[in-house]
Amino acid sequence: MSRLRRITGYSLIGLTLLLALGLLLPEGRQVPVQGADSNDWHPQTFWYHPWGKSGVHKGVDIFATSGTPVLASSGGLVLFRGELARGGKVVLVLGPRWRLHYYAHLADIADTGPWLWAGEPLGTVGNSGNAIGKPPHLHYSLVSLLPLVWHADGAPQGWKKMFYLNPLTHFDVR
Repeated sequence: MSRLRRITGYSLIGLTLLLALGLLLPEGRQVPVQGADSNDWHPQTFWYHPWGKSGVHKGVDIFATSGTPVLASSGGLVLFRGELARGGKVVLVLGPRWRLHYYAHLADIADTGPWLWAGEPLGTVGNSGNAIGKPPHLHYSLVSLLPLVWHADGAPQGWKKMFYLNPLTHFDVR
């Protein structure tokens, strides 16, 4: 077997193992705002239409006092920590099952390392970005990198539901 074929074969095996590992890791299911429960968000906040420039609200807004700790809903690799025009101060984490956890409108961002563990503080609730002038809250989105085609429906932008998951169905609220 040629060297190139061997390298390609090993690469495919490695990629398959990496993909499988990402799918098998346990996923956290905690509400990402310390002390928050189902009384702190509206049950129809996910996929609310119409919603500003994005057309559809693709996450959940969890309301809390400014400065309340925001905790990692699931462990993962921090891909981005900084500021965006609409999201304000944000943290983006690649977690188990190849899902992105997007935390936006933070007042402060904690200076953590490249990895966050479930329940670890990553910032505080605020109203940065396009939430200026609105009550402090965390905008939390959960995005699958692998399309879940059975989630798509006839709602406005409903085809995007194969990527944007409803965080409310993932929280372990007691």
